[in-house]
Amino acid sequence: MDHLRYSGLPFETQRMAFLEIVSADPLVREALTHARALGLADWLVVSGALYNSVWNHLTGKPPGYGIKDVDLFYFDDSDLSYEAEDAVIRRAAVHFDGLALPVEVRNQARVHLWYPLKFGQPCPRYTSSSESVSYFASKTHAVGVRYDADGQLDLVAPFGLDDIFSFRIVPNRVMDNQRTHEVKGKRAKENWPEISVVPW
Repeated sequence: MDHLRYSGLPFETQRMAFLEIVSADPLVREALTHARALGLADWLVVSGALYNSVWNHLTGKPPGYGIKDVDLFYFDDSDLSYEAEDAVIRRAAVHFDGLALPVEVRNQARVHLWYPLKFGQPCPRYTSSSESVSYFASKTHAVGVRYDADGQLDLVAPFGLDDIFSFRIVPNRVMDNQRTHEVKGKRAKENWPEISVVPW
């Protein structure tokens, strides 16, 4: 199986392949369908469930292999209290009950409030779910999808898709996230030995 068959191809070719692969994955499709029904503002399914599903497809592994959960972002700056986000998280827990993978929901309008306490460094105040994706520790992981108003899959990929299709984890040095890049890179390589991790 040629796992690198999309590597180096034009972005539009990669975009179509990416959306075809993730929409055909039963776990991702179920998560996206439920996410749309939840009706959160500026929602986006991001990261691992997406690129891991692509790697599974290209290496012949079963759906869900190596995937811990589904990350669901939304952006609502109308109420930045912990209580408001917690209410959404509780509602989502009921909504997603029964899915094969747990779904972790986070309001990207609040990240700048808790990030310094958790990671010891400041974080910009994001203006959308899409913007927050561009601050991930690895450029490879910066990807998100959602349904648009017409029911078509919309892709957010600020650094393109070639790193995903090249099985290459590349650091994003916009913030000091070296440890996250290394930990996630090590874990990915254990599940998909085809991966190379570019040092920080």
